Amino acid sequence: MGDVCLDDIVFPSEAGTLWRRLALRTQQADPFCSGPLWQLSFHTAMSPRRPLHIKTDGEAVLAFAGQPLSDGSLALTPIESHWLFGACLLGRDAPALLESWLGESGTRIFSKILISGIRPGGRRAVQLLRRLEKNFHVLHFADGLQCAASLRDGLEGFLSRRSANHRQKLGKAMRRARQAGIVFERHVPQSDEEAALLYARMLDVEKTSWKGIAACGMTEQPARQLYAVLIRNLARQGLARIMFARHEGTDIGFIFGGKAGNIYRGQQFSYREAWKRWGIGNLLQVEQVRWLCEEGARRYDMGPLDGGPMRYKEHWTEKRLPIQSWLLLRR
Repeated sequence: MGDVCLDDIVFPSEAGTLWRRLALRTQQADPFCSGPLWQLSFHTAMSPRRPLHIKTDGEAVLAFAGQPLSDGSLALTPIESHWLFGACLLGRDAPALLESWLGESGTRIFSKILISGIRPGGRRAVQLLRRLEKNFHVLHFADGLQCAASLRDGLEGFLSRRSANHRQKLGKAMRRARQAGIVFERHVPQSDEEAALLYARMLDVEKTSWKGIAACGMTEQPARQLYAVLIRNLARQGLARIMFARHEGTDIGFIFGGKAGNIYRGQQFSYREAWKRWGIGNLLQVEQVRWLCEEGARRYDMGPLDGGPMRYKEHWTEKRLPIQSWLLLRR
């Protein structure tokens, strides 16, 4: 059994390689956010003082962090403990490893354990429940719904799975954009310096978007710090995909995400409010898909589908991937 350190983001170790591989091969709803790059970027940016508890053994990875509670007790939570996007148990042997580890004397200080990324009704969920319920009360904590789109058959295949109305609107917007001289600029940063320069350009656009105007976007802390760390770490592995929409030499919009294997996970996109009627957000989405298909990506993950501002994702995705989080209380 081994531990994983933060340097595994940049300098892959055997344990870090296993973590990345299992995040892609265990049918996660959100493979990118189940891997070390997202999880440890969150740790660095949002909760660096929390002790990490990352264990590997055979075909299993457990990825947790310690959390002091207001009553003086201690809990284990997923490392990324805000949105609970990722799975903190990875691999076919993870339920057995968790059962064994939680039975050790050193882990009995943790009175509560939060587990995220569980696919409800799945074989692993049934196996996990069977192993845990004799020593823990297993409570349902939260539900989530992730969404994704297949990139099978390239851009044309992707567009064929969108509604006729949506395709018609996209075609009209693309023709208008070409006539207006709007162009799209692709970037794959390879260094900390390049990532920082691109991020500064993104923030300049974000300030003029509806999110920036309302002070609820990427320009505000702690999101500003989180994405700065994430872009930097993605760049160190050449996994960031950043695109700008530009008009007459000025950035008017951007879209940003990262790759995990042949899966792309979108993170943020934004555009200047003055360009809203041009459908810049839709144009960026379709141009990003075009780029990903050229690279041979197979899936476009768009994260949570939870109504409100996220309803736009319904037009872009056809896969619905439910996830749950469970809270364990020692008996």
